[in-house]
Amino acid sequence: PPPHVKFLLATTDPQKLPVTILSRCLQFNLKRLPQHMIAAHLTDVLQREGIEAEAPALAELARAADGSMRDALSLLDQAIAFGGGVVHEAEVRSMLGTIERGQVYAILRALARQDGATVLAEIAQLAEQVPDFSSVLAELLSLLQRIAVAQTVPDALDDSYGDRDTVLELAQLLSAEDVQLYYQIGLIGRRDLPLSP
Repeated sequence: PPPHVKFLLATTDPQKLPVTILSRCLQFNLKRLPQHMIAAHLTDVLQREGIEAEAPALAELARAADGSMRDALSLLDQAIAFGGGVVHEAEVRSMLGTIERGQVYAILRALARQDGATVLAEIAQLAEQVPDFSSVLAELLSLLQRIAVAQTVPDALDDSYGDRDTVLELAQLLSAEDVQLYYQIGLIGRRDLPLSP
């Protein structure tokens, strides 16, 4: 090809490219963008466009994008349409099918108190929203992991959700052994969820 032509190959599986091609390439491994960076860019885009948005809604979109700015912008576009020109947390949660984090905290508080009746009541209330229970378990597992970090190295606790005090409170209520047990139960439950009646 003429010298001004550059070929860009994009793949998620570079091992499938022949060695003869790889040896003639500059290889760049792109990493997932952190959530705070995605949320900051979405905020900037919305300010330029003059669209009203809530910060927790943008944090939800950034989490759902899972490191991809392209996915985040696509979700933002959907959220603007879904919210009728504004981006509010309730509408974003409804659009994404995510649940209110407070419900996960309430379940864990009831577990810490060993209050089975309240656990069942919280789950019944949650079920009324017809959530994706795999996502509910993922939220619960994420919270349990953060609690384990708070119990071991409190200064390393990530506050990207803005719930540091709640996580520290739960870390005091639950024993480290219970946190690990609940985490294992949640992992196995999530794996076996498609098999459960």
